[in-house]
Amino acid sequence: MGLLDPLSAVVVSFCFLGVLLYKRVNLGITLNATAVLLALLSLDWLGIPSIAYATVDPLKSEGLLAISVILATFGIMWLSQLYKETGEIAKLSDSLSRIVKNPKIVLSVLPAVIGFLPVAGGALMSAPIVDSEAEKLKLKPERKAYVNLWFRHTIFPVYPLSQVLIVTAALTGTALFSIILLQIPTVTVMVVVGFLVGFWKIPSVKSGEDSEKAKINATLEFKHFLTSFSPILATIVVAVSIDALSYSLSRLGFDVLIATFAGLMVLAVISRMNRKILVKPLKEWGIYGVTLAVYGAFLLRNVMVASGVSEVFKEFVANGSVDVTLPLTVIPAVLGFLTGSPLGAIAISVPILKAGVLAFSPKTAALLYISAYLGYTISPTHLCFTFTADYFKSPLGKVYKYVIPSFIATFATAVLVYFLPFSI
Repeated sequence: MGLLDPLSAVVVSFCFLGVLLYKRVNLGITLNATAVLLALLSLDWLGIPSIAYATVDPLKSEGLLAISVILATFGIMWLSQLYKETGEIAKLSDSLSRIVKNPKIVLSVLPAVIGFLPVAGGALMSAPIVDSEAEKLKLKPERKAYVNLWFRHTIFPVYPLSQVLIVTAALTGTALFSIILLQIPTVTVMVVVGFLVGFWKIPSVKSGEDSEKAKINATLEFKHFLTSFSPILATIVVAVSIDALSYSLSRLGFDVLIATFAGLMVLAVISRMNRKILVKPLKEWGIYGVTLAVYGAFLLRNVMVASGVSEVFKEFVANGSVDVTLPLTVIPAVLGFLTGSPLGAIAISVPILKAGVLAFSPKTAALLYISAYLGYTISPTHLCFTFTADYFKSPLGKVYKYVIPSFIATFATAVLVYFLPFSI
């Protein structure tokens, strides 16, 4: 028996989680430390090592899935770091800004393109480009901050290499691309709303470049863009192909794992990468911290299930007194907002909600994901938000004037998609 009852144990553990996140402790350490503390408070200590091993037991399908997702995350972080080290991400964004002459479109697309690199506080990478383009439109600092923040985060709900999306599919036992298909209407609205809110009553600026010269330059730049984008494109194509050809491989997470390393090989070829650049990211803590966070998400889920925390919420969620949509949206959204971590919010929400939802479907998994993701996106503890506001010297309150209506419209779309009478 543990030292505390499940409810008390989870309250203490989540307070501990909040302190670590407030202190900016690495998410990998935070999730694993929280899982260990919860186990110490609620379980027989002798059984803790077996739970830790069962999380990645290769002889069990759940353990094999966890291993695949952990290795895929490692590969994705390696790929993203190499994109930066080889300069291909700079070539990608530069070529796009030369192809597209409309500053509004550049401001909408470039932060999303740089969003292909899933790094904490990554909005700082697009901020200088956004600042330069936004000056052409005479945008105020708070609008610059909003555009940079909002459009950077439009890509992740449909990006197959998003670690949070991959983990959501794995923890809920649903197909990754089923979730992505359901997110397309929400992301479409997210983009449209961002464009309307970000550029409301802002006049367009025309390019004065000679049309024939611009056509030649655009063709050349498109080739550069396609070359730099090819590793990401190859990764997506391979993942989709495996998902279509073999459900058994995708169910165990091998689709993204194989696709990620295919993308790494394409990047190595187009950048003519040498060994020094290839191994440089492996010498830095960041790549291991994110990988450790994914293991921590799986471990925390297993500890919560073993401790009986889910049962505490079962009567509240499953007895019919509360519609399942309410906890399915509120719990992950609040956790995403409070923790500033969509991965942490998903890891905590899934075992709680499984008590009432019982078996996740693509629709419930998609609503769970987007709730956690939007809660995180507008959180003041979200690094991209704080870094962006600081870069553009804009108070958070002024940025929220644009963020809140965008959040409401996007969230309402996600809920509407959930209630529409169709299934995937």
